[in-house]
Amino acid sequence: MSYKDFLNELCAVGEKLWLKLQKLPKAEPLEIVFFFIIILFIATILSMMIIACTFCCTRCCSGSPAHKTRRIQVQPAAQA
Repeated sequence: MSYKDFLNELCAVGEKLWLKLQKLPKAEPLEIVFFFIIILFIATILSMMIIACTFCCTRCCSGSPAHKTRRIQVQPAAQA
């Protein structure tokens, strides 16, 4: 998908959302609830992505060395 196609698709989704918001005051209560559930779901997914990316970036790019586990070499037990 090219950048122009993505931009056009994003504009189309934005226009549909804007039309839905304009019709919302005249909508049935059930339709309003469903609309807000979808908006809440999208907001939750976006916030989880932001939190995950922030956690990953701060861990990788903080400049501190990564936690390395110590390797212990196992020696054969001494036989008496």
